[in-house]
Amino acid sequence: MEGFICTQHWKRYVSAILLFAAFLNSTSAVTHYSVPEELEEGSVVANLVEDLGLDVKTLVERKMRIEIIANRKYLDVNKETGELYIVERIDRESLCPAKTSCYLKMEAIIENPKRIFYIELEIMDINDNAPHFRRDTIDLDISEATQPGERFSVSNAVDPDVGSNSVKTYRLSESDYFTTEIQTGRDGSKFADLILKKKLDREQQAVHYLVLTAVDGGTPSRSGTASIIVHVLDTNDNAPTFNEESYHINVMENSPIGSVVIHLNATDSDEGSNSELIYSYSLYTSEKTQETFNLNPNTGEITVKGVLNYEDVRIYDMEVIATDKGASSLSGQCKLKILVEDMNDNHPQISIKSFQSPVNENIALDTVIAVVSVSDKDSGDNGVVDLHIPDNMPFKLRESSDNYYELVVSEPLDREKVPEYDVTFTVTDRGSPPLSDNETMTLELLDVNDNVPQFPQSFYTIRVMENNAPGALLSSLTAFDPDLHENQYLVYFILEKEIANTSMSMLFSINPENGNLYALKTFDYEIEKEFLFHIEARDSGSPPLSSNVTVHIVIVDQNDNAPVIVSPWRAHGSVVEEKIPRSTDKGSLVAKVIALDTDSVHNSRITYQFLQVTDATLFSLDQYNGEIRTMRMFSYRDPRHQRLVVVAKDNGEPALSATVTIKLSTVETAVKAYSDMTEVPLEYDIFSDLNLYLVIGLGSVSFLLLITILVTIVLKCQKPKASKAAPPCRNSVISERNSTIADSTLVSNDAYWYSLFLAETRKGKLVVRQPVPKGSRYIVSSIPRGTGLTETSDSAASTLQVWKKNT
Repeated sequence: MEGFICTQHWKRYVSAILLFAAFLNSTSAVTHYSVPEELEEGSVVANLVEDLGLDVKTLVERKMRIEIIANRKYLDVNKETGELYIVERIDRESLCPAKTSCYLKMEAIIENPKRIFYIELEIMDINDNAPHFRRDTIDLDISEATQPGERFSVSNAVDPDVGSNSVKTYRLSESDYFTTEIQTGRDGSKFADLILKKKLDREQQAVHYLVLTAVDGGTPSRSGTASIIVHVLDTNDNAPTFNEESYHINVMENSPIGSVVIHLNATDSDEGSNSELIYSYSLYTSEKTQETFNLNPNTGEITVKGVLNYEDVRIYDMEVIATDKGASSLSGQCKLKILVEDMNDNHPQISIKSFQSPVNENIALDTVIAVVSVSDKDSGDNGVVDLHIPDNMPFKLRESSDNYYELVVSEPLDREKVPEYDVTFTVTDRGSPPLSDNETMTLELLDVNDNVPQFPQSFYTIRVMENNAPGALLSSLTAFDPDLHENQYLVYFILEKEIANTSMSMLFSINPENGNLYALKTFDYEIEKEFLFHIEARDSGSPPLSSNVTVHIVIVDQNDNAPVIVSPWRAHGSVVEEKIPRSTDKGSLVAKVIALDTDSVHNSRITYQFLQVTDATLFSLDQYNGEIRTMRMFSYRDPRHQRLVVVAKDNGEPALSATVTIKLSTVETAVKAYSDMTEVPLEYDIFSDLNLYLVIGLGSVSFLLLITILVTIVLKCQKPKASKAAPPCRNSVISERNSTIADSTLVSNDAYWYSLFLAETRKGKLVVRQPVPKGSRYIVSSIPRGTGLTETSDSAASTLQVWKKNT
């Protein structure tokens, strides 16, 4: 701009037009100059002395001065050079507001003789002002029901510049919902209408932020912006509508103040406060127009408020908005053109002639529900009406006669899905713009028993801990019936099923009203582990409908049984006594503890441990199979009696256990200890296992003692103690059969026996005797006929085996 108005270039923008009359000396001539506004102080406009034909040397003498017809002295003459220059910056918009042309009139006066020269300086506009809006932020409330194409007024931009430097166009920020349309006023001013191009949806976007930019035509162009905030209002009501979209009214100038110009009438098809309207001017209506005419906000009556002067303003443009008083207000608008000099509608009507409600949900298709008639007092297209209902309903309209329609069932109805329908009849005429009316009726559906009770699951598995309390609640088996009233009242039964001559109703009970399942007895996992039966749910409809569900009761084990030691067998609280040779090898099997637990697999998993042991380095115990084996050979320092206490513990929580005490006695014998349980026939040669020298010594020294011992043994064998049959021992079975031996010479040189045993024939039977420590009893078994095996066992000792080998 400074380059534009600098002094050395001002001649490019100054055009001096000298108009002289026929006589050059005539004072009626007017000298014209043109300069741009905002020239810097001191800028030369023209050489006034040359243009007026005066002598510059006489200016001081003749007292030349400039008289400006204005409040300020914008220019003056340099009396030395005769140049007309700028004294004060000239602002065209302040000097000539709202005018397309601007002139500054001056008089150049000289004395001796006195002459007056008329000078006219045209102030040319430059683009030194940017457009601006009256409001920086424009808030608009727009209903989501507003139809595309609707126009909305926004504040227009103002630019003090004129001509091409004034507002030329508007641009709207990118939006999928709004666009603008440029309007031109009679005075050439530009303003923009905000137009809705796509239907709004408040649920998707409640607020739209837009930027409206006003651009002038200067070079370079200037612009100003205003923010438009569009608030989308959620409503389903109808917007008010005027009888006409625009009005042309003739009013005589100088009409009396208060005289009626027009009575605007807008109608709203809603009721109550939503149909009460308030009238107001839109932002498009200029302040001058609002000062001239008064709008009654309650009645819509427009009266004269100011003086009407045809010479000043011939046409007034205004826009009136009618807004209802609903919670989410809607508005309609109309335009008025008032020329200073100096309508008719009917809504279509709906009449419900008959209506059937309620109806059964199984009503037949094509059944008539209602009869409706429509009418419109208008003629032509305005009197032609169309009736329709929403598309997403199981009904259709069928025209029965002129302007009469039947509402019939078009699809099967289901009360459980939709219990009632609000059917809205909408009648619309074919006028422009179309008018409409609507009527809503509610159709209620009656329930029929068409749904069977449904359980959430088809199979229930219920886990019950054993030892439960009788009457304990096991589970709640509840079915659902979507029907109503007695059709949904359910009764629960246990379908009878006998298991081992026991009815399910003796074991379980169910509450017929709420489906609570109870146990009637205490269950024992070791006796009964599961039950399978059916429960039926039956409604109270007519006829009743029912369904059943399978129930699987699983009894869960508790660790309520302690292990029982079955081997080695002993009487309650007694000690098991075992004898083993001192020559037993390392790793030989000494005894095996076997315990049983009647609980479930998890709780009956048994492990074995030493609770007490005389010498921990001598024996080992397998914690899983209960085998007791030697860890080394016996030494002469080891005591002859070993006490072992074994505990058998189950895997329950808390764990239960049983103990057995084993008293081991070592004997001097040549019996070989076995490291496994395989039954292998043994051969024994009495002469190969005895030291010959030992036999000779014992025979010579202890002959009498041996005879005494033999006599004592014979006497005790004749008095056997009555006892119960011994339980099965590990890897052997005690034979109790007393068979007569036909050949008493069975024990002869063709049979080889362990030296531990003595054998003799008595009364036709072969008697095998086992010497045991003092205080123990003898075990006598007879040999079955025809067998070569005699097995002998003491209830407090490990299994002993005798084998016969035929030679």
